[in-house]
Amino acid sequence: MKMRVELLIALLMALAAPTRAADLYDAAVAHRGRPGSDLPRDALDHPGEVLRLAGIAPGMHVADVLAGSGYYSELLSYVVGPSGKVLLINNAAYDAWSDGLDARLAGNRLPNVEHLTVDLNHMNLPPHSLDAVLLIKVYHDLYWVGPEEKWPMIDVDSVLTQLAAALKPGGKLLLVDHSAKAGTGSGAATPLHRIEEAYAIKDFEAHGFKVVAKSDSLRRPDDARDQLTYKGPMVGKTDRFVVVFRKL
Repeated sequence: MKMRVELLIALLMALAAPTRAADLYDAAVAHRGRPGSDLPRDALDHPGEVLRLAGIAPGMHVADVLAGSGYYSELLSYVVGPSGKVLLINNAAYDAWSDGLDARLAGNRLPNVEHLTVDLNHMNLPPHSLDAVLLIKVYHDLYWVGPEEKWPMIDVDSVLTQLAAALKPGGKLLLVDHSAKAGTGSGAATPLHRIEEAYAIKDFEAHGFKVVAKSDSLRRPDDARDQLTYKGPMVGKTDRFVVVFRKL
């Protein structure tokens, strides 16, 4: 009898609890025009929750840096709407590695998205032109050292300085990346495509940013943080940190 009463109380509390109404982030994820190949990633990346945390809003001008094939750029397109703008920024290497990018942009299907292929060391972004910047699982690549013919050397200080200059005062920077072990700094970027969260925070703080929000939605405590992230058994199973910075 006691158990039945407890179950009834729990049920009544659940029914009484407020539920979050569907919003523009949910609508972006549910958009019927999205490519079917994007959909399996939704359950792994929780993009609606991540964009909601960053406060991306209609009318904003947003840069999706090293956007790859444009998974997040398309979602941003729906969120910022016709009065907003999305810069889908790749370097030549990322363009070459990004299957599906041409199809995503074909026929001007995302009219508020502009694809830019740039040298990251010289992006030429106008000062104070952006409301937000996204770096989704690519910040570690700024530190990655690969064959010069495939991946040019990147001046990380220059890249972060350029992004800070392009953001309006109070603008947001959304950072998501694969966690490396504590104390490794950027040392795991080349062998494992990971980076330490504490190192990342100090790096951005040194360039005029302040942490304003975090999320544990992409945490995976079972990840030992000692395996490669982009292929093999850890694909979709890595511990990832989510941090939102505000430009001071």
